[in-house]
Amino acid sequence: MAVSVLVVDDSPMARKMLIRALPSDWEVTVTQASNGLEALSCYRQGGVDVMFLDLTMPGMDGYQVLETLRHEDLNCLVIVVSADIQDAAQARVRELGAIDFIKKPVDAMRIKAVLKEYGLLV
Repeated sequence: MAVSVLVVDDSPMARKMLIRALPSDWEVTVTQASNGLEALSCYRQGGVDVMFLDLTMPGMDGYQVLETLRHEDLNCLVIVVSADIQDAAQARVRELGAIDFIKKPVDAMRIKAVLKEYGLLV
């Protein structure tokens, strides 16, 4: 059964690069969102298993998305993908429920390692 993946980033190029970095043998259906409000809309429609979430976006940033998901009883795994690699940012997203943090530009091997660590990829 395919895993439902939501890729959230305001940059179309960043979304494209992340999707290309996903393991080719991982059976997924990918949906994209360009901001936090779109991400929450997709999430609320159901069926999001894994969300790759950027932090810096206009309107509603990744932190606000995580806070909202937490209040709505988060039921998907969130992996933050950001260029903001400060320890404080990483600690904050984990406190808000993200399972991991991947720095930009994305590295296919790092994504694969995180997916394996959380049992999402064999």
